[in-house]
Order: sequence, then C-alpha cells, then structure tokens
Amino acid sequence: MALSERVEPYDHFVLDLDGCVWVGDEATAGAAQAIAALREAGKRVAFVTNDPRQATEDYVTKLWSLGVQASLDDVVTVGGATQRLLHETRSGSTAFVIGTESMRRHVADAGLRVLNGTDFAAGAQLVVVAGTDHLGLDDLRIATLALRRGGDLVATSRDPTYPSADGLVPGTGALLAAVEYASGVTATIVGKPEPELFATALDRLGEGRTLAVGDRLDADVAAAAKAGLDAALVLTGGTTAEEAAEAGEPRPLYVADSLAALVLDSAPYS
Repeated sequence: MALSERVEPYDHFVLDLDGCVWVGDEATAGAAQAIAALREAGKRVAFVTNDPRQATEDYVTKLWSLGVQASLDDVVTVGGATQRLLHETRSGSTAFVIGTESMRRHVADAGLRVLNGTDFAAGAQLVVVAGTDHLGLDDLRIATLALRRGGDLVATSRDPTYPSADGLVPGTGALLAAVEYASGVTATIVGKPEPELFATALDRLGEGRTLAVGDRLDADVAAAAKAGLDAALVLTGGTTAEEAAEAGEPRPLYVADSLAALVLDSAPYS
C-alpha cells in the first residue's frame, strides 16, 4: 500500500499502543496494514506505552496476535523506564508498590527490596504507583502511612484514564490522585508527558526524522513536544475531534481518524 504524503517524509515512527494501535484486545481498524506499509517503505517503527500493567514480553505477544510483527527491542514500556530510573537512583532502598506483579518485578529487578505483603510495608522508603485493575483500601492506607513517615513517591504516569473496549476506565493518574491527596506528597512522573519513553525509543531507532503518533493531547502530544518531535493525534482512543479542534499548545501537526487514516494514502482522512 502507498504511504500518504503526510508520513512519507519521515524515517521513523514512534507509535503509542493503547488507543492508537489497539483498544482493549482489538486492533484499531487497519493498524496492522498501516504498520506493515511503513516497514515495507523502509521506515523504522517503535512502540511505546504508558500502561505499566504487563511486561514487555506480553506486549510483543499481543502485537503478534493482532498481526503486527515485533521484537522486544521494538517496545518501550513505562515499567522498563521506571526500572532503569530506580536502578540508577534508588538501588538498595525499600519499596511498597501499588501495581501489578509485573510492576513489582520491575522494582525488584532495579535492586530495591519490595515490602508488599510484609509487616514493614508502611515503613518503605519509596512508594511506587502504577496502574492496576486490583486496588484495595489497604494499599492506599499503607502507601499513605509510608509517605507521611518520610517516604518518596514515584508514579508511572498521571493518565486519568486509558481506553478499553467498554470505554475510558480509570488509569494510573486516578490512583495516584488518591495517594497524593491523602499523603500531601507530589510524585515524580516517569512516563508521558515526560519525554523519557520517546528518548529511549529514539536511541533504539537511530538518526532520522521521527513522527510520534498517539491518542492523547496531554500525554502523547505533550511528550513529543518535550522530546522535540513532530506529533500526530489519532481519534481512536482518549481524545475526541472536538477536543482536538480546541487544543492549545502544544498542538499536533496532524489529526486523523485512525493510524491507518494517517499512514495509508487510500484510507479516509479528516
């Protein structure tokens, strides 16, 4: 398939996963074909995600199941970025983690002692907040106690929601808001809109002109601006056409109904 004039000038593409490549367990219409067309044209592609609930291997498996070929090096996750940050700055510390088992492994692999499930969790030196589908009041209680006793707070993002097959559901930012409000402590953010994920992807892609594509103005477009990249917004996830039209700075260079509409010359485009 021929590429559109909008994307032809770019050498590399950094694609957000949730809301851009897929929504829930389904690929967005034409996403696999669009990614294949980019690669057939000699473009390099990297995938990024602010969703910390799964390991990199899980995202690679999901991409293959949806018809998109990918390797571990193609995927940059906020869990992996958090692990790198904690390894560089907090190795040897104790931590309490609000998040999935995958996120707890990331924290442990960074060289921290995870205190979840112990009698000492409320004394953790660091609280890490990441998205999870299973949150209990006791998690919030322990996190608040640890922070009010002098602990530091790190979170994977402030995304208030993430797109699911049923619509927008609570994201990491919704959980973080409760922790920050109860503790009075403001978190250090690792994921988008901070540029770390895009910077890591750029390191893997190498030299060349790069377009970042995502579904959120406050995360994807903002992170692209901080990373010095052009950005395109797709309307298959967390942003409506009306919100895109009313967007302030930074603004996306392009707005499209979907990834396929952005990339493919034959796809409808708005």
